[in-house]
Amino acid sequence: MNCFTRLEAVAAPILIENIDTDVIIRIERLVGNGIRGTLAPWCFGALRYRADGSEDPDFILNRPPYREAQIILGGRNFGCGSSREGAVWSLQERGVACVIAPSFGDIFFNNCFQNGILPVVLDEEIVAILAREVEESQGAGKVAVDLEERCVVSPSGRRFPFAVEARRREALLQGLDEIGTTLRQADAIARFQERDRRVRPWVYAAAGDAAGDRA
Repeated sequence: MNCFTRLEAVAAPILIENIDTDVIIRIERLVGNGIRGTLAPWCFGALRYRADGSEDPDFILNRPPYREAQIILGGRNFGCGSSREGAVWSLQERGVACVIAPSFGDIFFNNCFQNGILPVVLDEEIVAILAREVEESQGAGKVAVDLEERCVVSPSGRRFPFAVEARRREALLQGLDEIGTTLRQADAIARFQERDRRVRPWVYAAAGDAAGDRA
């Protein structure tokens, strides 16, 4: 994953409660093989497009400068609904690196960290302040998210601290997914296996026999 340290970018206010993963990406867009790299056009498709397939000019992500938004300001329970990881993929492919909301769907929240998107929980009143400052500047005022300092900075310079689990913060700062985080402990894992092989050799013999049987 890409390292996340500090992001200063256009933020798009989509202050709708209970935006579920089907709104973020319709399930039919995830059917088939080779879907990664093809999802950006369909991110928020349920809101971006009219019934005839044309763009809805009233939806914020269809208007400049919000087309280039890398930060989403969301409503409560953002990313609720099904567990589809494709919702996070579509946001990422569209260029979104951070979502700020009062609360998130649990699985969506976890999927964000696993794919390199930072989900930030801030009080609803603070999210409203950020959205108001962005709208007053007509999108020109950028929001900064500093993971090292654990704070969000509004277009006017107001600072709002946020909490993030230390292990997840470190993984994003280092650009590590769960596999990469585990591989950092490869030497310790190897030492454990070496000791354990001496203490419980029958476990490894059985595993070797099973592998031979499958071969």
